[in-house]
Amino acid sequence: MSDANAGPLVPVVVQDVETGAVLMLAWANDEAVAATRETGRAHFWSRSRGALWDKGATSGQRLELVHMAWDCDGDALLYQVRAPHGACHTGRASCFADGAFPLAMLGGLFAVQRQRLEEAAAPASACPSYTRDLAAAGLDRVLRKVGEEAAEFLVAAKNGEAGPITAEAADVVYHLWLALHVAGVPLEAVAAELSRRHEASR
Repeated sequence: MSDANAGPLVPVVVQDVETGAVLMLAWANDEAVAATRETGRAHFWSRSRGALWDKGATSGQRLELVHMAWDCDGDALLYQVRAPHGACHTGRASCFADGAFPLAMLGGLFAVQRQRLEEAAAPASACPSYTRDLAAAGLDRVLRKVGEEAAEFLVAAKNGEAGPITAEAADVVYHLWLALHVAGVPLEAVAAELSRRHEASR
């Protein structure tokens, strides 16, 4: 795409570097990309105004650039940013209503758990799975495991060593998600609730 005043334009996908949320889509030309690199703040080309757009200069919704990358074809850009005051002119964090808490990598892990449970018909000897075996023991057993892992996390956190804290936190998350599976609650529902709370707190 091109603009008579701006020259060639490329689409820019803006992503929150901390949550993975897609915040907005805008356009940039060479001038906007150069200004973004130089200032460390997201700049775009405003097609409606026909001018360089210093995002947040008037609204206060500055987007602090963390990383910039071209796609494989070199015809689209990704800005990974920190957006302390949101990105959307409506006041939302994201221009996409459900963008605040995407599942991203975490959703992928949740999907692996679901796949393990769907393999329940396979003989355990041929396809052993801790996830499936624990789920088969029933919700009470899974919940007891959540409690055990939470207690171990508390001890690790009290001791203050980063390695054990990280490992125990991962165990808590893993078993909590398994409990959600067994209870029939999709991770998407939790993400939606977090998103609702996030928007309500703005």
